Amino acid sequence: MKKLIATLVVLLLANTVVSQSFEFKASDINIPYEKFVLPNGLTLLVHEDHKAPIVAVNVWYHVGSKNEKPGKSGFAHLFEHLMFNGSENFNDDYFQALERIGGTDLNGTTNTDRTNYFQNVPVAALDQVLFLESDRMGHLLGAIDQAKLDEQRGVVQNEKRQGENQPYGKQWDYLTKAMYPKGHPYSWTVIGEMADLNAASLEDVQEWFKSYYGAANAVVAVAGDIEPQEVYQKVLNYFGDIPSGPTIERQEVNVPVHNGDTYQVYQDRVPESRVLFAWNTPRFGDKEDIHFDLISAILTSGKNSRLYKKLVYEDQVASSVVSFQASSEISSNFITWANVKPGEDVGAVKKQLSDIIEELAMNGPTEAELNRVKSAYFASFIKGLERIGGFGGVSDILASNETYFEDAGYYKTVLKYVEEASIADIQKTAKKWLTKGKHTLICNPFPEYEVSPTTVDRSTLPPLGTPKSSSFPDLQRATLSNGLNVVLAQRSGVPTIVINLMVDAGYKTDHTAKPGTASLAMNLLDEGTTSLTSLEINEKLQLLGANISTFSNQDISSVYLNTLKPSLNASLELFGDVVLNPAFPEQEFTRLQAEQINNIKNEKAQPITMALRVMNKYLYGEGHPYSNPYTGTGYEDTVSGMTREDVVNFYDTWMKPNNATLVVTGDLSINELTSVLEKSLGKWKKGDVPTITFSAPKTDSRNTLYLMDRPESQQSVIIAGHLTEKYGDLSEIALGQMVSILGGDFTSRINMNLREDKHWSYGAGGFVLGAREERPFIVYAPVQTDKTAESVT
Repeated sequence: MKKLIATLVVLLLANTVVSQSFEFKASDINIPYEKFVLPNGLTLLVHEDHKAPIVAVNVWYHVGSKNEKPGKSGFAHLFEHLMFNGSENFNDDYFQALERIGGTDLNGTTNTDRTNYFQNVPVAALDQVLFLESDRMGHLLGAIDQAKLDEQRGVVQNEKRQGENQPYGKQWDYLTKAMYPKGHPYSWTVIGEMADLNAASLEDVQEWFKSYYGAANAVVAVAGDIEPQEVYQKVLNYFGDIPSGPTIERQEVNVPVHNGDTYQVYQDRVPESRVLFAWNTPRFGDKEDIHFDLISAILTSGKNSRLYKKLVYEDQVASSVVSFQASSEISSNFITWANVKPGEDVGAVKKQLSDIIEELAMNGPTEAELNRVKSAYFASFIKGLERIGGFGGVSDILASNETYFEDAGYYKTVLKYVEEASIADIQKTAKKWLTKGKHTLICNPFPEYEVSPTTVDRSTLPPLGTPKSSSFPDLQRATLSNGLNVVLAQRSGVPTIVINLMVDAGYKTDHTAKPGTASLAMNLLDEGTTSLTSLEINEKLQLLGANISTFSNQDISSVYLNTLKPSLNASLELFGDVVLNPAFPEQEFTRLQAEQINNIKNEKAQPITMALRVMNKYLYGEGHPYSNPYTGTGYEDTVSGMTREDVVNFYDTWMKPNNATLVVTGDLSINELTSVLEKSLGKWKKGDVPTITFSAPKTDSRNTLYLMDRPESQQSVIIAGHLTEKYGDLSEIALGQMVSILGGDFTSRINMNLREDKHWSYGAGGFVLGAREERPFIVYAPVQTDKTAESVT
């Protein structure tokens, strides 16, 4: 890992001074790993990373929904759920077992082509994780009975209901059927059909396990504070006696050709129309597949992207635009959509969407566009290398490349495709695939294997090893000449710098202003300075591989900067301009004012945000600084009644250095930091700031039930709230444990009761909302409509 980081630092420094954008060579990026193949065919990949005493274990099985047969859809995903319900030698819940040994970032997922199970644990718990993973790979069937099958069938069906209950949730079912002919391995959704799930039997479970969960069909990636040979011996010990399983041939590439365009319209309860285009495109990992990642960024990544700039920013006929390459193993889809603002002509937006894509296909991108999206691609890849586990972490990258391409280093080929992509290449790919076959959806041999002997005692879990101690950077503090407090957590590693300017001025300030002001003001802050427009700011940020964002909560308004160390000075100069010299342009105010009103309408259409908009009023009482909607967006009438002067007044009143704290993490010293901060923020003038007085909440002592009608909902959503003490008035550790036990984790009482015992919900839980004063403890449960009353009691 040290060699990797050192290479990246040199690479970044070498490409910063002249152009302030990054020209990477794919050959300079390398993730060191060692590959082992056990005698039974299991593939092991090991990556050393000694920055913390943790290890990521990522197990991939080369099986997904495309391996199902018609009439048995959803089985790959259902089986993933069953893998967490215990094995023959550890017949207990795997989530609970992993949590007890310090597991984090743990989950299992299924897509069309693979199923994976992953977790991060302390190094001392590696043996237990390997035991558990090997036990469910080689010793599962004796632990699965009809009760477990019925339980997880109910959970999966509620997951399907919950997904389809969301706005636009049905589009994936329509899209899957439209893009692939009946019988194609991608012609059904991963979650499957209700009737197929109901028909799943224990015999199906046994056949699926025997067919696809053999050792030769799996890849185990281990990354962290470990030694490769030691890991190999452990994996050989735990997994070596597992049968390889039957030979599984890789499916051939099968990209259906649509010579003509198709059109489909459907209706759903959504706040806005959506125009969606989709094309069948090359399989995952092909050069043209990678080109589509760049095409997607050109169209919708950043404010200067073609679709965003035209439809959202300039013409303001769409509230949002999205495009992405949905890459899969035998065929992919390029998908793009625009959510049309209420009152706008859907047909006109559809034509604009089509024209912009056609223009790119005919003429290709500009050099600036291509350079920008390449810089963003490489910067994103490098930043992702900081994590050893989870989605996009090092273990995930290695496992996925080995599974799909039989080459854990295939990411180098992908990066080379990005590096070498030219304007002509992008134009040629777009013209080849995007000028025909469009679907419009509007809402729309083999080596011999043998097992190895093992000495594993599977009657009990292996003992935990000796825990390794952890060390974290000391916090360093300084104060700038204008009174701005600075806190630094210095750390070496990936050359990223993250800065958070926290101003003591969140939604609570709306108590003496128009509700929604703080949110609108912070959204406007980076939309233009006295010398730069919003688009110019966005252009500079993309060339620097940086981003600036704003955020507010009940008490704090924040301005974030995430950048790379070689571009810190230039990024901070831009950050300082945004903080000190906001122009709050009238046209940007009008645009974002309309967006915030639209967001309020969307909140009223989402079950949970419907409740969060009114919860504070009932918890704190009218007139309390926290009594406005928790979302911070305010009300339609208060936002529509705002003027530019309202947001300017918010800035002038609250945005003072003596009312703020700057928190920084990254590889630099406190002296280095304060030196560059004085240049960028030193001229920020301090001043007097009002005091907000909090009275005691005016709550009803009785338990009260409020009903909110959402016609035609496929589920009920139950949300309950209760105020807890202020931060610091009780043990935060005790509070955290209470929340975890009741609703904070998968194994919490609420979730285990409503999901695992009753099967009435896909997931229920609870959490404490952040606030400086009394904080709400919230419990939520999306449940079957016919079980609403029982769930409440």
